[in-house]
Amino acid sequence: MIYLDNAATGGFKPHSVIDTATNVIKYLSANPGRSGHRLSLTGLDIVYNSRKIIADYFNCSLDRVIFTKNCTEALNTAIFGMIKKGDHVITTYLEHNSALRPLYSLQKDGYITLDIVYFDNVENAPNSILEKINSNTSLVVTTAVSNVTGQRLPIKEIGEVLSNRGIKYIVDGAQIGGHEKVDIKENNITALALAGHKGLYGIMGIGLLVLADDVCVKPLIYGGTGSDSFSTFQPESYPEHLESGTINLPAVASIMEGVKYCRQNEQTFKRILLSFTSKVISDLSKHQVIKIYSKPNPYGIVSFKVDSIDSQTLADLLSQKYDIAVRGGLHCAPLVHKHLKTEDCGLLRVSIAVQNTTHELNTFYRAICEIIRENNL
Repeated sequence: MIYLDNAATGGFKPHSVIDTATNVIKYLSANPGRSGHRLSLTGLDIVYNSRKIIADYFNCSLDRVIFTKNCTEALNTAIFGMIKKGDHVITTYLEHNSALRPLYSLQKDGYITLDIVYFDNVENAPNSILEKINSNTSLVVTTAVSNVTGQRLPIKEIGEVLSNRGIKYIVDGAQIGGHEKVDIKENNITALALAGHKGLYGIMGIGLLVLADDVCVKPLIYGGTGSDSFSTFQPESYPEHLESGTINLPAVASIMEGVKYCRQNEQTFKRILLSFTSKVISDLSKHQVIKIYSKPNPYGIVSFKVDSIDSQTLADLLSQKYDIAVRGGLHCAPLVHKHLKTEDCGLLRVSIAVQNTTHELNTFYRAICEIIRENNL
């Protein structure tokens, strides 16, 4: 199958990731740090080394790298753990439901007040956010890159606006992680949530919450940490404060190798994805019945619609007839589609990896052309 759904889950893993995860499953099925025997201590070393490499990549303290099961859990941990009753929170229309739903829930319960900002040009995002800030504003939550359009928000500029006012900043890095180095100190980010299984090349079952040194986050999950077992309460020290239960050791080992791989190839991969998205956009632009909602970008995302064909129907056709994997629908980001007026039909999203080939992209384009001809469009 031609796999063009990498924004959902990265379909290609380097050998180092596969080999490391496999070796841990085969030879190291022991609970890291929970016992004093050799296998447990070896697992603990892997967790420590993975945390160290990740901390270096995102420029944070080692104990502020928190392992979660996915980016959704990381976002929920940060959102629920960083606010107090009566706070005012600001977010944007570009957000994924993993950020929107926790915020809507808190708003519904009367715990927070919430503003959602809209802008036609992402460069206006800092000013649009600034206009909504009031004396109760404690937190802003934004994505770094839209999972629908591939637009990148100016997170550094947003971070500067908020840092000058003492407002905390959560960034959803699901679509930027691995594609672009994000220094949380340079960007004034309080908490960065990441998906380990997308651009960071880890296996499924791993996410990251990368925290600034000065932020306190209330735990979302309580339980065993392997330390302070007599204490009635969760340990105050990080990362144990936010990591309860058995860590997913194969996935932790895999993301360590994935980060190494990204770090070694970042600039080359950015050029390739920029070239690939430019090609897809250029090809699709030849048809008047196609409307494109993305610009060339180094995140591999191109979304579009074909007149008179629902995006999910088109995705199903590509899968069943041409063996091409893409994604149709609303992509768990309803406000983007409402803003683009595509909430009824959704968009077809092609999300490309550097391991895809020009031949595969040409095959995809020929399939689109054939579908257009067969529908007399």
